[in-house]
Amino acid sequence: MDRSKMPVVGVDIGGTKIIAAVFNADGAMLSRIYCLTLGSEGPDRVINRLCTTITQAIEKAGLKRKQVGCIGIAAAGAIDINRGLVGDSPNIPHWHNIPLRDRLAESLGGTIYVLNDANAAALAEHRLGAGRGLNNMIYITVSTGIGGGMIIDGELYQGTDGSAAEIGHMIIKIGGPLCKCGKRGCFEAMASGTAIARLAKSRLRRGEGSIMPGLVRGKVSDVNAQTVADAARQGDELALAVIEQSAGYLGIGVANLVNLMNPQMIIIGGGVSKMGEMLLSPTRKSMKANSIELPARSVRLVRPRLGVDAELTGAALYARDMLRAKA
Repeated sequence: MDRSKMPVVGVDIGGTKIIAAVFNADGAMLSRIYCLTLGSEGPDRVINRLCTTITQAIEKAGLKRKQVGCIGIAAAGAIDINRGLVGDSPNIPHWHNIPLRDRLAESLGGTIYVLNDANAAALAEHRLGAGRGLNNMIYITVSTGIGGGMIIDGELYQGTDGSAAEIGHMIIKIGGPLCKCGKRGCFEAMASGTAIARLAKSRLRRGEGSIMPGLVRGKVSDVNAQTVADAARQGDELALAVIEQSAGYLGIGVANLVNLMNPQMIIIGGGVSKMGEMLLSPTRKSMKANSIELPARSVRLVRPRLGVDAELTGAALYARDMLRAKA
């Protein structure tokens, strides 16, 4: 039997959650299983939990492991696609040079592919979402950190090893805040959900007035990007100012990509994108102010269409593509 026509599993493993789903040959989702990552427990336990989640998804779909053509894993961080290795995953503690493909193959058997989660989301949005039919687009995920994926001439671009589009670690402010990667002024350190929360807390601790402390029962340390968004929707001036400042940096990063890649579309996904036009409008303004006129005129800045399942859908699409390429 042609394995590329068999059901495939797509998995999204992130800093907080693991989601596994089984897709049939027509792309329909047959099952979906969710669990917490609990990365603080260490790589071994996370991998065991990952194997259990995949197995449960296959069983829920009414299948056996041998009836699955392959498994695609979308993981956060720098991925060596040639070796199936997670080099660094800054949002999962203690993950450094983890041979994820081989570890999973030992437990589950079969063919397994690993790619970056933002690359997977870019592939899914290109095939099935907001970027469908476009030749050149960029996907940016803005959440705890910032990641990216690029479609060039209709194909996912992963670079030599699979670590292309690590845009979260472009330096956009010399001497800026320290990033988890160890450098200062990274895109991620200036415009992610973590950066939004840090800026809000800093200004609150300086005594600036806001309703935000009331939303977290007076515990400023609990303020996060969602708190800022909730306050901004209620017209809180400080929250709106924090979003505008962070969106200004987001626009600078986007402008660099516009000038470099001249894409037709940039999709802003991730949890922070749920702020909608409250975030995107000042981001567009900053992008236009900091990019060259011609590529800025050609690009559209939009939200994704696929939502929280973009990464696992892209992982499944990628795995099936790899099977077909070998057929």
